[in-house]
Order: sequence, then C-alpha cells, then structure tokens
Amino acid sequence: MTDKVIENNQVVVIGEIVGDFVYSHEIFGEGFYMVDLLVPRLSDSSDLIPLMVSERLMDVEKDYRGTTIMVSGQFRSYNRHEEHKNRLILSVFVREVEFLEEMAEKEKTNYIFLDGYICKEPIYRKTPLGREIADILLAVNRPYGKSDYIPCISWGRNARYSSSFQVGERCRIWGRIQSREYMKKLSDDEAEKRIAYEVSVSKLELVDEEEELQLSENCAMMPEV
Repeated sequence: MTDKVIENNQVVVIGEIVGDFVYSHEIFGEGFYMVDLLVPRLSDSSDLIPLMVSERLMDVEKDYRGTTIMVSGQFRSYNRHEEHKNRLILSVFVREVEFLEEMAEKEKTNYIFLDGYICKEPIYRKTPLGREIADILLAVNRPYGKSDYIPCISWGRNARYSSSFQVGERCRIWGRIQSREYMKKLSDDEAEKRIAYEVSVSKLELVDEEEELQLSENCAMMPEV
C-alpha cells in the first residue's frame, strides 16, 4: 500500500542550498527541519523550493549554504491556521539526498509526477495578452488516510483540456515545481511579500479507473514466463 501511494507523488530536484536549517517539528523522536533550495530553470531565472529534511538524513547543525544536492521525495501540503483562516503550506518531503560536485549542463533539475483526484472545479481564464491558463487543485493520497492538496497551473492546450475536468475525476500530471512571489495585503496601508508554490504542468491526462482496473487484472492473470 505504502509503495503504491509513494508512486503517486514523485519529486526530483537539483539545486543549491541557500539558507540555514529551521526546526519544524518532531515525530517519534525524529526531528524535521526546513531549508531552502535554489533550483535553476532552463532560462536565467530560478525557483526557491522549501525542503523538509529529517535530522537523520543530513547534519542540521552544519552550514551547507552553497552546496549542490539532488533530492528525491514527495510534494506535500498541510494547513496552517493564521489570520483567522487556514493557509496551505507546501514543501518537498525529502526521502533521499545525494551531494553533487557540480550541476551538469542542461540537466533536468526539476521534475514532478502526481496521480490524484480533481478536488475543486478548475478555473479557466485568459491573460490580458490572450494566454490561456487553468488552475487545478489535485488531491494526492498518502498512507493512513491522509491527502496532499497540490495547486497546479496549466497553459494553452493543456488549459483548454483541463478546464472541462470534473471534481472527483482521476488525473495524472507531469511538470515542475515553481515558486512565485506576490504581495499579500494585510491592511489598507500594509502589505507583505510572500512566495506561492505550484506545479507548472507540462503534460496531463485523465485516468479511466475501470480501464486501469481491467488492465491490472489482465496483467495479474498472465502466466509467468
């Protein structure tokens, strides 16, 4: 069960650590810490992606700033109550870390695959320049009855395609994690700079669960060679 759920949410990112470890929480005596990873895009820009790392994976007392690493894990969410409402907090839960001497040229530095369910009607819109965009909220199951709620954004043909998706339909998404700065208005004369995280979709498809089940049953009935 656990292995199957993990397959539904796969992330690999490569980048440079740009901050210190900050304590997050402890589970059964194991401490978890947050640290930021600067992940370059193919263009000259980068994404600042938060990692949640166990103290058993990395020495959280050490200064790793400037170190290049490759991590694999899952993109996870939790609700944090603030300002009288819940705020969705996203981070990459790290399962494996590999230290790299340097980043290979043109190496794919940011990859995510999700297999989940549409949990909110997609929002389709056009920019002032006519670019088509659709916002999707995907619920991805994990063990013990929990789910991660992942905001995704699709463009062009993918936006038109996904605009008709219905709540409850199963969807697979391939893409990259991106960060985006915005100003949060706190009052009439006060605003705060924040960072939003979402999945930029490169490919997506609806899954016919009956067809998937039939295929699985057929594979199970095949004789061993």
